[in-house]
Amino acid sequence: MTLLELEPRRVLVAVAAGVATLGAALLLSGLSAWLIIRAWQMPPVLDLTVAVVAVRALGISRGLFRYCERLATHDVGLRGTTAARAGLYRRLAGGDPAASAGLRRGDLLTRTGADVDALGDVVVRALVPIAVAIVLSAAAVVALALISPPTAAILAVALLVAGVLAPWLSARAAARAEADGADARARFAQDAVTVLDHAAELRVAGRLDATVGRADAENDTVIAATDRAAAPAACAEAATPLAVGAAVLGSLLVGIAAFASDPTMSPMSLGILVLLPLAAFEAAGALPAAALTLTRARIAAGRITDLLDRADRPVPHGATPVDGPGHLRATGLRSGWPGGRASSALDLDLPPGARVAIVGASGSGKTSTVMTLAGLLPAAAGTVTLDGVALDELDRTQLPRHVGFFAEDAHIFETSVLENLRVARGDVDETDATAALDAVGLGEWVSGLPEGLDTTLAGGARALSGGQRRRLLLARALLSPAQVLLLDEPTEHLDADDGAHLQRLLLDRDAGLVAADRTVVVVTHQLPAGTAADRVVEVAENNPLPAR
Repeated sequence: MTLLELEPRRVLVAVAAGVATLGAALLLSGLSAWLIIRAWQMPPVLDLTVAVVAVRALGISRGLFRYCERLATHDVGLRGTTAARAGLYRRLAGGDPAASAGLRRGDLLTRTGADVDALGDVVVRALVPIAVAIVLSAAAVVALALISPPTAAILAVALLVAGVLAPWLSARAAARAEADGADARARFAQDAVTVLDHAAELRVAGRLDATVGRADAENDTVIAATDRAAAPAACAEAATPLAVGAAVLGSLLVGIAAFASDPTMSPMSLGILVLLPLAAFEAAGALPAAALTLTRARIAAGRITDLLDRADRPVPHGATPVDGPGHLRATGLRSGWPGGRASSALDLDLPPGARVAIVGASGSGKTSTVMTLAGLLPAAAGTVTLDGVALDELDRTQLPRHVGFFAEDAHIFETSVLENLRVARGDVDETDATAALDAVGLGEWVSGLPEGLDTTLAGGARALSGGQRRRLLLARALLSPAQVLLLDEPTEHLDADDGAHLQRLLLDRDAGLVAADRTVVVVTHQLPAGTAADRVVEVAENNPLPAR
């Protein structure tokens, strides 16, 4: 609950609205029973007037209170989800970069997306319903105890079955399904995202069918886990109606016996004994789903907490300001994803204005190398210095403004073109933005947009083709304040001629695309001929040394 940053006042308002909703239903049930039996006795009509008006008022107020309860609970839930997601992003941004970099993309997507949503569901589907059920169940038992203590005892036992046994079975089923299917679900998300983002490349490589088949198999594993948990879930679903039936039948039998032997038992009281339990179970009926929600949220919270623990791991860094010319040097550098294999040793000298290309096959460690140069991953071996100072001695809040890593799958936000460019530098104006877009070949495209730079990219990256997305990300990199630009596959998805032309411009100090005093490192699968790169580095994953 700490992650949701819930405000007790708002939670109490939501609970009060829920109690008012079902309290109106409870009173409506009892009053209706009294009215039905009393009307059967055919008293003067005026004797029923107050009861008739009260029934109408309770029927209307029940709907009104339900609406207020929905507003209150969803307000609390959405505020909590927003706070949890913002706090998670904040902790990830300020913590150990390897925390998110070391996870599969599908796993990271699950933890920051579905898992946070599962936490938010706790308020709407668990916390408030449980509190309301406790209050209403106690009220119903006390109300029946005033009329017939044996009936109240039967109702209490039945409510325990519906409110404790059924939720326990639901929680057990949910825990089993989550335990069996969590890993498969994360792998499915990873493969699904890969197929959606890279279907064309996978088809060319002949791996599309295998990736889709693997995703189907993982989805089948999730479904099988759900099926195995169906038996206890079915028992939980059956427990509540059985408890309702037992309570109503027990109340009827006890009431009939009391009516026959107790002269103080009126027909109206007998009707209340039979109908009141039906309303009492309206609150308890939501508890199995609440238990299921709590179980899923507990497992989701464990995954989120693990991610936060990773982000909070101590990262060696100092307070040395970053204010030099930007001379980056790597000595004996071996890089890799945490827990994976490390690349071969690499010595790299990047004085201001250097132009270097890093090439290699997929999985060879090109991306992990530049992420290590940017201080986003710890080095498996060797050292990286900026202006003679080790990266772990520099002020980490200043480093990204001097050494910038620009990923191939960086996010395109569902906002205007201009605001997407301001992600790199907040003071970018329209003149700077237009110049950068012209430089990467998007000038004609942006001039044809309905509102130019202020056009909103509906759906984010879905509003762009693959090539447009890469050009926009490259323009973002050009506008950044970083002195050292580490570009991961900046020309992927462009046609061969345009991609080769852009790579030549990036690696040519005199071409004017990037200022001559800024360092450019381009990661690519294939380097075109005729580039003016100062050095071409080939990266190979040929050493079993595990990355830290």
